[in-house]
Amino acid sequence: MEALHHKPVYPTGATKWILILTAISCAILELIDTTVVNVSLREISGSIGATTTEIAWVVTAYAISNVIIIPLTSMLSDLFGRKTYFTGSVVLFTFASLMCGLSTNLWMLVFWRFVQGIGGGGLLSTAQSIIVGAFPPEKINTGNAIFGMGIILGPTFGPTLGGYITDNFNWHWIFFINIPIGVVATILAWTYVTDREGAVKPRKIDWWGIIFLAGAVGCLQYVLEEGTSDDWFESTEIIVCSIVSLFCFVAFVIRELRIDYAAVNIRLYKNYNLAMGSIMNFMLGFLLFGTVFIFPLFAQISLGWTPTQTGVFMIPSALCTAISMPIVGKLLSSGKNPKTIIIIGICITFSFLMMMAFSSPDSNQYNFYFPFVLRGVGLAFMMSPILSLAVAGLRGKDMAQAIGLANMIRQLGGAVGIALINVFLINKNAEVRSGMLGYVTDYSNAATDRIAGLVQTFMSKGYSADQAQTMAYQTMEGMVFKQQALVSYDQGFFAVGILILICIPVVFLIRYKKNAKAAVISDH
Repeated sequence: MEALHHKPVYPTGATKWILILTAISCAILELIDTTVVNVSLREISGSIGATTTEIAWVVTAYAISNVIIIPLTSMLSDLFGRKTYFTGSVVLFTFASLMCGLSTNLWMLVFWRFVQGIGGGGLLSTAQSIIVGAFPPEKINTGNAIFGMGIILGPTFGPTLGGYITDNFNWHWIFFINIPIGVVATILAWTYVTDREGAVKPRKIDWWGIIFLAGAVGCLQYVLEEGTSDDWFESTEIIVCSIVSLFCFVAFVIRELRIDYAAVNIRLYKNYNLAMGSIMNFMLGFLLFGTVFIFPLFAQISLGWTPTQTGVFMIPSALCTAISMPIVGKLLSSGKNPKTIIIIGICITFSFLMMMAFSSPDSNQYNFYFPFVLRGVGLAFMMSPILSLAVAGLRGKDMAQAIGLANMIRQLGGAVGIALINVFLINKNAEVRSGMLGYVTDYSNAATDRIAGLVQTFMSKGYSADQAQTMAYQTMEGMVFKQQALVSYDQGFFAVGILILICIPVVFLIRYKKNAKAAVISDH
């Protein structure tokens, strides 16, 4: 039993802020490595001799181990002690980063990315519990705002950092850069992180619960990561993984409800607002990772931006979120209704998506500055109340469990968002292309005039008539491709915007009473 009657002691002064800085730095590092390799996959595949399909495993391996370990962090933290577990996760993450950088073949890199994901998953939820635990209940919104900044900054800075390092050094340094940060974080973690007050070492280890959880979320993550490239249920592997995921999920739920030493306390979902918060967290992951996925494709394919240019452009949006987070935290602390704040955030984010949905071939970065400011502010207004909602009224072990579940659901929301947006774009591209090609025929005066003008242009540059004709058709093909991509991405932004509005009814379902204290849920 946790010491319910013992007044908790919170860190103060420099110790408190060094502890928070250490935890948030580790969380950001973990989230950066979720996306940092995405822009460098081409260079990595060329260096180690992997195909385009094979190199995707570098991303998938990290995502699978990450999402498996996140909900188990509370149990592992109590088993080993929070100080030992967090420091050990930093060490494992840092060593795996070194080995990733030293990898000379695909499967060596994939293995160490899987190990890196195990270490990284241990950092994310434990970091949030450390940060939230550094504040008394009445100031918990400040802790959630600080952690929320990390959630935004990590995925945003990942592609930017990856592109810059790859362009100016080589892909190995994407992983080597973690080492000095990891060494400093290890020293600080061992010095300042403490064990959770009242933590009790589990009497037994729920091995079957861990196995079922790993099968359920691991296979689901694989399906979401690889489904598009494997043509979804046309693939035997996808079908098998889907069946295994469903079976393991059902077995996991039955197992965790029947035993009193569950690896993950899913009884916490008896808390109505925690369940509503999980739905919102899922949509938050969908929005956060989905827009980070769709905008770089849109900017590079339709507008011709470089990866580095795209990544740098997204930084101001993340900074707007970082600036807005403390403001939202103060609004929540002053007693403002979190439902109102979330709805304001949804409306602001919807405005950003609608502006993006009406982009044109003439759009440039100046057209996107204000929409991305709205994105940054909107995410801040959504994120802080949702993070607070997910752990409202919980203490100690219950809070640590809820944090792990919330982070897993947000990561899965991001994976589902990317998968669904990818499917939408593929289908929409085919649909739009089919419609456009109906106008590029010998019977279209506009099309024949454009091709004739291109032929004359190429012939004036010294090309033969046949060469000019071929190049004119190739140029037209490129123009059609850019136009179809632009229309598809515009409709993608529009679809995500409409989907975000679904969150509004969920917000109205949240129960909120000013100055009311939610009941603490017991473990059993």
